[in-house]
Order: sequence, then structure tokens, then C-alpha cells
Amino acid sequence: MEEKPFPAWTCSVEQCLKEFNVSLGKGLSTYDVEKQRERYGWNELVKEKGKPLWRLVLEQFDDMLVKILLVAACISFILAYIHGSESGESGFEAYVEPLVIVLILVLNAIVGVWQESNAERALEALKEMQCESGKVLRDAYFVPDLPARLLVPGDIVELRVGDKVPADMRVAALKTTTFRVEQSSLTGEAMPVLKGTDPVFIEDCELQAKENMVFAGTTVVNGSCLCIVVSTGMNTEIGKIQKQIHEASQEESDTPLKKKLNEFGSRLSTAIGLVCLIVWVMNYKNFISWDVVDGSPTNIQFSFEKCTYYFKIAVALAVAAIPEGLPAVITTCLALGTRKMAQKNAIVRKLPSVETLGCTTVICSDKTGTLTTNQMSVSEFFTLGGKTAASRIFYVEGTTYDPKDGGIVDWTCYNMDANLQAMAEICAVCNDAGIYFDGRLYRATGLPTEAALKVLVEKMGVPDVKARDKIRDTQLASNYLIDSSAVKLGCCEWWMKRSKKVATLEFDRIRKSMSVIVREQSGCNRLLVKGAVESILERTLYVQLADGSLVPVDEPCRQLLLLKLLEMSSKGLRCLGLAYKDDLGEFSDYHAESHPAHKKLLDPACYSSIESDLVFVGVVGLRDPPRDEVHKAIEDCRGAGIKVMVITGDNKSTAEAICREINLFSTTEDLSRRSLTGKEFMALSSSQRMELLAKPGGKVFSRAEPTHKQEIVRMLKEMGEIVAMTGDGVNDAPALKLADIGIAMGIAGTEVAKEASDMVLADDNFSTIVSAVGEGRSIYNNMKAFIREAVVISSIDRYMISSNVGEVISIFLTAALGIPDCMIPVQLLWVNLVTDGPPATALGFNPADVDIMQKPPRRSDDALISSWVLLRYLVIGSYVGIATVGIFIIWYTQPSFMGLNLVSDGHTLVELSQLRNWGECSSWSNFTASPFMVAGGRTISFTNPCDYFSIGKVKAMTLSLSVLVAIEMFNSLNALSEDNSLIKMPPWRNPWLLVAMSVSFGLHCLILYVPFLSDVFNIVPLSLSEWILVILLSAPVILLEELLKLLGRRQRWIGKQKTE
Repeated sequence: MEEKPFPAWTCSVEQCLKEFNVSLGKGLSTYDVEKQRERYGWNELVKEKGKPLWRLVLEQFDDMLVKILLVAACISFILAYIHGSESGESGFEAYVEPLVIVLILVLNAIVGVWQESNAERALEALKEMQCESGKVLRDAYFVPDLPARLLVPGDIVELRVGDKVPADMRVAALKTTTFRVEQSSLTGEAMPVLKGTDPVFIEDCELQAKENMVFAGTTVVNGSCLCIVVSTGMNTEIGKIQKQIHEASQEESDTPLKKKLNEFGSRLSTAIGLVCLIVWVMNYKNFISWDVVDGSPTNIQFSFEKCTYYFKIAVALAVAAIPEGLPAVITTCLALGTRKMAQKNAIVRKLPSVETLGCTTVICSDKTGTLTTNQMSVSEFFTLGGKTAASRIFYVEGTTYDPKDGGIVDWTCYNMDANLQAMAEICAVCNDAGIYFDGRLYRATGLPTEAALKVLVEKMGVPDVKARDKIRDTQLASNYLIDSSAVKLGCCEWWMKRSKKVATLEFDRIRKSMSVIVREQSGCNRLLVKGAVESILERTLYVQLADGSLVPVDEPCRQLLLLKLLEMSSKGLRCLGLAYKDDLGEFSDYHAESHPAHKKLLDPACYSSIESDLVFVGVVGLRDPPRDEVHKAIEDCRGAGIKVMVITGDNKSTAEAICREINLFSTTEDLSRRSLTGKEFMALSSSQRMELLAKPGGKVFSRAEPTHKQEIVRMLKEMGEIVAMTGDGVNDAPALKLADIGIAMGIAGTEVAKEASDMVLADDNFSTIVSAVGEGRSIYNNMKAFIREAVVISSIDRYMISSNVGEVISIFLTAALGIPDCMIPVQLLWVNLVTDGPPATALGFNPADVDIMQKPPRRSDDALISSWVLLRYLVIGSYVGIATVGIFIIWYTQPSFMGLNLVSDGHTLVELSQLRNWGECSSWSNFTASPFMVAGGRTISFTNPCDYFSIGKVKAMTLSLSVLVAIEMFNSLNALSEDNSLIKMPPWRNPWLLVAMSVSFGLHCLILYVPFLSDVFNIVPLSLSEWILVILLSAPVILLEELLKLLGRRQRWIGKQKTE
């Protein structure tokens, strides 16, 4: 039975010491350490046993399409060997196709194994977060650098500024006034957290509420303390996260694309089997013959040799019908997509996630740093005016730490009144923050709120005109400095020179404020205070008016100030009250630690009395503002049918205010069933959770912990949603791993989050996700265009068997009609490898459809090729087959076509019945075939008239090949968009396709008009009238596809009207 963890946060320090039988003065004895280690083990994260390499490799072949390709490769090897044995040839070229298939499968397996090994990296990144050593009390002596691995529950550890916490520990005693820990990687909180020793009397509370606990992997940013180790190794919060990451990786399901390809493979295998059987049966007359006597078959003759020959032909057709290039085509298309996304600041770590993005139905987004800038800024401040009943509000623009980003709206107070001067002085001097530029962003050192106050001071300016001009000149000069990382805060420096800081009264939880004693230019000391507004008001006697006069605080004035505070807080602003005090009593002449009153500064209990009888100056409202572009991105999501859910560790009111501001919710919308804390959501029954998540519109979950995020993602996936989840902290890693698309933050994200993710945002921007979704949809469409090219146009092997609908139909027509072969293998191989390649590749550069983000996301169970699209492929493919065979027949049987004279070259016309029975030519009486001319003056002649159907078919074959190439070119234009007309999506939207078409057509002309190449490919040059014939038979493929697209759009419009 699993041991229940000790809830140290709910117990007093004495109870914790008793639980582990340890004292703060001596620590554990060596004997106790060994006993604890036997019970709890080593303080390290246990690496889960991963899959062996051989299993990872085998799993890459557990795919229907791959299995079909393996069978195809085996059959190709056998056929190549038999063909070589029969012909006496053993050339390497016979084995090219099976070797290519095997090579593609091997590369595919390598990529798959590499991607699966990425799962291990997230766990390795977690280990890197662990502390290596710590200062530990044992046997009454401090061991300065004890390896963290040796820690056991009950150990007494001393933590100082900069230390990384080695285990989950209970704060036992503070050695400084304040003690802060930066734990954003675990909780998502942007601000360092103040820790204390008082117990928390709620056992089932979130991590943020455990204010007397420090957690492994977090960092001390301020102060020093003694702690008691309560959890080690896998029992720590970071250990629990490792377990969750491992469990989430076990739950990973196939991507929508893989599911569709498996389905496609299953259907393909069935279709191939049927085609194989039909082709074999269609040729039965060639290996079975009989005479009919008195209505009964007699003299039945069976040729086993011919039977096996046609069986090989049928099997070869099956092999050729398998799109062996499809895995490579998909990988190429996804790789092109990753490049496009990288240009839009979305760095894809796992190729399949490119396509999965395209069918995303829900985006679960973090708030801090994704929807917001993760840079605190002052958005407004207020002070009293000329009397206590009047207030004045100033609005501030700018959302970053850049002092030049925005300003104060309608600011006319450069010659600041006394009240505004007091506000600027407090913001500048009661402040330990700094700002620097990292080459890309302005960043804060110290507390973000204090950095925002310094930016406000820079926007306010200084009251001295000469100093103001000098500061401006200095700032202009700083733009040309080589070291641009240092940000000169001229206004803050001016205030700090006037008011020299001599002592600091640190923040604590009781008085909820901090202050500094400064020496003014007059030689007098002044106390500058900032903190929680309600706390400061309780200790305030006077308020300062605009002209600097002081008036006592009466009840109406207090209510006015509290009402303004409520208004600002309702907007999601974090409010700070500002105050000062001139009459400092015994601290009036304080100057150094040697002063008699210094001992009071060492006792935090005295701080409240020092910060009493204050003069209230004003209130500053700060926030982490939403990014400018998020509002439009939310609208785009709404138009694209994507639900947005905000999951944040922040408090409920702040999260709701931001969500209203970005228009996820309207200002009047009731949020009772749209905004819940993580605990409120988990308290609901499973059916209620499902119902809540299924409702249309946005949702916000605040105070969310890792388990809450995982549960939300898991339930959404169970409902059939495709979930994209963003995160930056270690606490987000399990949910990132579990989501269909895990998206980590590139700037603020931890390495653990990045390694667990499928995609990393280089700019941490929500709008980048929305752009990536649009790009994912576009890539999926391009992939289908690739497949369309593969299915409708390309891929031929040495047996003259086509892998596409058009050429399969041409084979059926050729076999059914009994006419000579329209093309020979070398011609079809040229089409497959050379002329077909450039347009198919260029389709990967197709831009997104103009209306791509106005369509709802496709369902994850939608077929890769829907019934309607398959019908379109069959119609277009049928036309390809009919046109290819049709021009062959027309040349042999028709004197003219649509006004074009086809017999000007002197070739002999035959009846269709003769063409269909050309194999019986030798039995025809009086059959002759005249020599004919081809372009370039060459004459085609033959000694045996029957050679007219073999040697003489050279021009007919050239026409068939040219029609195939021309249709391929025209059909690639059709593939620019699956639904939109060429009028809406003109060819020049993808200039690479036009270039590719030119290259392919140029290559075709090259083999036509270069004598050596035309002999190799057994073709002849064409005249102008013959080219016109080719175009006449090829161009209608565009009109046919446009008609089909129109019917499809009308069908969808009718369906949409019915649903509405």
C-alpha cells in the first residue's frame, strides 16, 4: 500500500521536526540518515525504462501502407529476378524500383525512431533542473556542499540567494526579513513568491497556496532560511511531473494523418487486389482457347506459360499501383511546411504535427506571456485633485519595459505639481529594479512591478526644464552607443540623486508594504512607502492634494479612494498605493548603521510603527497587458471554428478581465459557467465537465495546476477534439505531451517544456499559433494536391503499368479494345521521374486558400480522400485515360479532327475493327501501309505492312505521351486549390508552379526535338497542327475540374443553408 505523504504545509514547524525526529540545531545523525534512506531511497529522479531500439525500429513498420510497400518490394525483387533469368539479363536497373522502395522505408523508419527518442529528452531536461549540492546540517555540523542525491526527509538545509532548491522542503526559520523563491516554472506565476513559516490550514490546496513550502528545481531570489526536507526523488513535485510526462507519452495516439494513411492503405490494398484479379481475368483469352462444336466447348487448350505471364503482368500492375513515393512525398510536403512556419516564428520539432495543426479544433492557451506580453506595465494611475472629493485619472500607453514605448495620454504636467512630484519620487527611489536590452526585448532585473514603475517615471519626466533637456540629449546619444544593452533611465537617476537612500524596510506579509528612508537635498530624511492600498490607507492620516497641501483623511475621502481601487481592480489591474512621511522622529537624522535607532531596523516588528501616520499620494494600476495582435487572432479563431480555452495559474478576476479585453468574452457576458478555477472544475462530475467543455464559445480556467490541465486535455481528446496546448513551465510538460499539439514558448519556456512539445513559438505569441493553424491547413491541402498528382497523373514502372487512375483506365481501355500499347515503359518512366516531378514538388509551395480561415476545422476522422474527391479523381482520371488512348485511335482511324487535317503526313488510315484486331494483320488480304513523314523531314517506312502497328505507331505514341504531359501540366493548375476556382486562385499565386510547368514542358520538348533523345524514347517531333490537336484534347481537363469544383461548392452551400 502506497504511503500517504506527510502534509508538512498544514503543520507547525515543531510538528514537522517531531515527525522526522530532528532538531534545527543538530540535524539528522548518520544513523538516522541511513534509516531514512532505506525507507525513501535516493534523492534523484528515476529514469523510466525506455523501449529498446529494436522495438522502436519494428514499430515503424507497424503501418498498413508500409506493410503494403514491403510486400511490393518483395514482389518487385522476385519479378526482377524472374525477368532477368528469362531474358538472360542481370542488370542493376531491374532492381532499381524495389531498392528505391526499401530505401524510402528505411529513411522513414530512421525519422520515426528519432522522433520517438525525443520523448526521452523531456525527462533528461527535468534531471538538469535538479540541484547538484546543498548546505546541510548533520550531526550538529554544516556540510557545505553535500551532493543533493544524498538528501533524505528530515535533513536540515540552509538556502541562500541564488541557490537551487534540492528537494521539496518546509520553511522552518527565516534568517532574513524576507525570503522569496522564483517558482514560475512549476506554478506559472510571473512574480517571485514570498515564503514564510506559518502553517497553511488547508490540506487540499494548490501549490501557489503552500506559502511555507519550497519545491525542488526552483530558485531562491531573495533572503536566506533553514528548511526541513519533507519529500525527495520521485515524491517531489518535479518527480510527480516526471511520472505524468511518462504516462502522457504512453497515452500518445496516432496523428490524424497517420490514421488517414492507415485507412487509405487498407482501402488501397483491397482495390489493388480487385484490379489485379480483373486485369488477369480480362486476358483469359490469351492463355485459354477452345473450339465450339454443337454449342459446347471442345479442344480446350491451356498455356501455363502465358497464364503465368499475364499473372506476372497483373501482379506488376498491383506493385505499380502502390504509391511507393507517398511517404517521401508526405515527408517533403511536411518539411516544406516546417520551413514556412519557421519564417512565421513557429519552430516545428516533430514533422507530423505540421499537419495535425491544420485540424486543430481547440486551442488551450496559457495567459501569461502568450496572450499577454509577460511584461508588467502601468496602465493608469490616479491622485486627488484640488479637493478631497475630486480625483484625477491618468492613462498610460505602452505594454513593454521600453521607456519609449507609448506615453501618458494628454500629459501636460511636465512642470509637475507637488503631488505628481511625490509620486514620481516614490516610484523611482522606493525601487530596486533595473532594465536592460538583450538585443531583441527590453527586460527587467528585480521585481517586474518595480521595473514598470521606473518606466512610468521615465514617461512622466522631471520638473526641472534644464535637467529634462539634458536627459533627452543623453537618451539621443545612447542610441549610437556600441553597448546597447544598458538602458539609461535618466529621470529615475535624477530623482535618486536628489533623494539618497539610507535604509530599506523590507516587505512582509503583515503590513503588506515596503519602504525606504532617504536623505532629501534639504538635509532632512523622508520615508517613501509603497504597498497594498488598503494596508497603506489604514496607516494614513493625511492625503496630499494636487498643490501639495495636506488634508486629514475623512470617511468620504477614504470611500472615494476605495471606490477607485475597486474600479481599477475590476479591470484586472494590480494596484499599489504610494505614500510618504516627513516626521520620522528618531529616524529624522538616521544616516548609517552606527545610528542609535538602527537596532529598530533589524526588527521587522517595528516596521509597522515606523510606517504609521502616512501621507497618501496616489494609486498606480499595473498589469501584464494583452498583446496588440491577440484580439484579431481570437476573431480569426472564431471565424475558423476553433474554440479557445485559457488555462492559467493566475487568479480568477485577473484572468477574466484579460479575457474580456481580448474579446474572448463580451463585457456583459455571464461567466458563471465559462470561468472556473481548477478546483471548481475538478469538483464537477464527469458528465458535468463534459457538458461544460462541449458548450460553444470560450472558457477560462484559473488557478490551474498540472493535473487540472491534463484532465482538461484528456477529456477534450475523449470528446474527439484535436487539442493544441501551450505552456512554458515544467508544470505544463505533462499536458504538452498529452495534447495532440504541444506548443512551448521559445523565449520564456523552460527546456523541459520545449522538449515535451511538438512546436516552439519563437516569439511566445498567441497570434503565431493561429497563423500556424492556417499554415497547417494549407499544408494539408498541398499534401492532398501532391497525392492528387500521384493518384491522377504519375508513377509508371518498367512493365508499362500505371499507378494512377488515368493510366490504369488507359490500360483497361487498351486491353478491352485490343489495340496496340499507347506508350512504352521508357516513356512512362520519363514522365514519372522527370516531367512529373517539378510540378508535383512546386505544389508544396501553394499559398493558403484565401478563405482557409473562414472554414470550420476538418474532423479528425474525415477521410484523406472523401467520396466526393474520389469521384472527382475518377472523373478526371477517366478523362486522362480516354484522352491518352483516344488520340492514339484518332490518329490511326480519322482523317481529320475538329477541322485539323491529320493525314497530311501520308500515313495510312485503318478501320477501328482492324486496329482492335491488329494481331491478326498477317491474315488480312491486300493490306498495305504507306510510309509517312514526320516533322524534320524524316520518313517512317516498313517492309512488313504489319509493322505499321509496332514500328509505325511511333507518332501515335508521341501524341499519346504529349497528351499525358500536357494534361499533367493543366491538371497541376487545378491542384492550386481543392475548392476555389482558378479565377479566385489564379496560377500566378504560386509562381514556382509556373516555373515548374515551364521546366517540365521544356524537358518534354527536349526529348522530342533532339534526335539522339527522340531515338532513345522512340518518339518523333510534332508539327504545329499536331500540337494544336494535343492542346485540344488536353485543355478540357481544366473546364471539367472547374465544373466539378462548382458542383462541390454548391453542394456545401446547400448543406450549410440546411444546418442554419
